[in-house]
Amino acid sequence: MTARKGTDGKMSARKTTVGKTTARKTTARKTSAHKTTARNRARESAHESATASARKSAQLPIAEPADVRRAAGRLIRADGRAFAAALALNALAAGAGLVGPWLLGRIIDEVRAGGDVSVVDRLALAILVCTVAQLLLARSARYVGHRFGERTLARVREEFVDRALALPASTVERAGTGDLTARGTADVAAVGTTLRDAGPELLISTAQALFILGAVFAVDPLLGCCGMLGLLGIWFAMRWYLRRARTAYLAEGTANSDVAEILAATASGARTVEAFGLQRRRVTASRDALETSRRRRLHTLFLRTVLWPIVEVSYTVPVVAVLLMGGVLLERGALSLGAVVAAALYLRQLGEPLDTILMRVEQLQSSSASFARVEGLARAPRPARAPSPAQAPSPAQAPSPARRPEVSSAGSSTPATPATPVDDRIDVTGVRYAYPGGGEVLRGVDLTVRPGERLAVVGPSGAGKTTLSRLLAGIDAPRTGTVTVGRVPIADLDPEQLRRQVVLVTQEHHVFLGTVRDNLLIAEPSATDEDLCAALAAVGADWADELPHGLDTELGPDGHRTDGSQAQQLALARVVLADPHTLILDEATALLDPTTARHTERALAAVLEGRTVIAIAHRLHTAHDADRVAVMEEGRLTELGTHDGLVAAGGAYAALWRTWHGESAAVGD
Repeated sequence: MTARKGTDGKMSARKTTVGKTTARKTTARKTSAHKTTARNRARESAHESATASARKSAQLPIAEPADVRRAAGRLIRADGRAFAAALALNALAAGAGLVGPWLLGRIIDEVRAGGDVSVVDRLALAILVCTVAQLLLARSARYVGHRFGERTLARVREEFVDRALALPASTVERAGTGDLTARGTADVAAVGTTLRDAGPELLISTAQALFILGAVFAVDPLLGCCGMLGLLGIWFAMRWYLRRARTAYLAEGTANSDVAEILAATASGARTVEAFGLQRRRVTASRDALETSRRRRLHTLFLRTVLWPIVEVSYTVPVVAVLLMGGVLLERGALSLGAVVAAALYLRQLGEPLDTILMRVEQLQSSSASFARVEGLARAPRPARAPSPAQAPSPAQAPSPARRPEVSSAGSSTPATPATPVDDRIDVTGVRYAYPGGGEVLRGVDLTVRPGERLAVVGPSGAGKTTLSRLLAGIDAPRTGTVTVGRVPIADLDPEQLRRQVVLVTQEHHVFLGTVRDNLLIAEPSATDEDLCAALAAVGADWADELPHGLDTELGPDGHRTDGSQAQQLALARVVLADPHTLILDEATALLDPTTARHTERALAAVLEGRTVIAIAHRLHTAHDADRVAVMEEGRLTELGTHDGLVAAGGAYAALWRTWHGESAAVGD
């Protein structure tokens, strides 16, 4: 019994020890898990912070107040006659409005002096005539002002579209389409409302206010001084408001752009969000953006709630001051009753134009912030034009520090006349590239593409193939090294010149609302119907022949709905019409079935005979048909040669070919 108890005690001790050890291990695992979770959260927080910082640095620029003033002056000078006519008509309307109170004062004085009824009738008729004249002049001024505003708004929109289309694709991608969309819609609409409504009303009200104040001083300078002193409250309130309004409205506009960006990204990536269960994260991001936008709006609302009560109280102060001072002067016989009444009526009449001015000034703060965002596209970074290798100046010819490039009003250097490529040869020399906030993607790539050559670029995912295609197309510029066509840097070519030289076609295509003809004429406006049909036939778009109205068939939700493959064929048909000397295909036929894709690529090669074709190949039959094959691995060009030569060499390409096509195909081909 004693031995059994001893044995039981030892077993119990072992169990206790094992239990403690298990508990310690469990605690250690929990602690380790908590530490891992904390580290992951820290990494996610750091990543989100870095992403937010990168997004903030990638935002499109905002014009400075001086740039906005210069742009406004330029728009006014572009339609100077209409602007001058609007000013003149506003001045005449304001002058006609001043006659009524003065004549009413005359009527009071005539009645007190015992004047004849006929005199009062004539003065009343004069008041009626002046009122009708003021109405007609104000209507004409508003009509001229509205026409000026609409023409100026058209110029703003055209400039915005031109600048947006001139932006480098990389700049738009980094900034996000939400910011550009918000500037092109809400901000341009705010500027349009100001030009169409606020501008004419502000001119009319300013002229009226100045003329009314002048009339009060003409009646009696002392009464005029009383009226001006009563308006000091408005001056102080406006000074306080204007110091804060621009910054507040710019912040509100930025918050609205962030909301538009998040909503656009969530809508366009809805399937991805649903597939990976990211709904809660996207909802959280949307709520955060909306909360920021709400706080920005509440701040601007706070500024208005401080301004307007002070303004409303200040309207009555000048009238009270004039009546008190007028009563004193009337009692002393220094002023007539009619003059006091006229001055009081003038200052009472001053409330309406001042109210309009202050309301429109408040709107101007919002619209000037919008105009700064619209005009900010002029300050967007453009590729720096470096001299081509053929035209690089020698050290003796280099400009001295005293002779710097001319700087435009937008703050960027005025670009020199771009050089013209001497031929169609493409040279990639020592190219390295890294995306903002990421590691190096290309690591010292050297490649020469001969004119008329068909080159296939292959390699595993993440090898840098798409990045190289973007550099070859001039979308991005290398961090170090050069990418030239005809000894001229590709990134330095003008958009029109670049389109004639190099065209990049990816699997992401856009079908514009309009007819089939409209979608094709984008590439070549002078193309005939025969040219359009030939381009469609070259890319195998047989479905176009079956459309009910042929080339005039409407595409889009209200017409023929194109699927992914048809959209790709339309994009490739545009390429045939554009007829560039170099065509870069980055998965351009990925949405087509393999047989159709190979047929389309061979048809394109036949149509673009003599042109350079660079294909980012994910289907290796493209590499099989190419003149040469370039193999990329981890951002480096590791192999370059013909299909047969690389298969025979037994390197990375041979392994890819055997994996994709099978050992027998490699031997048979």
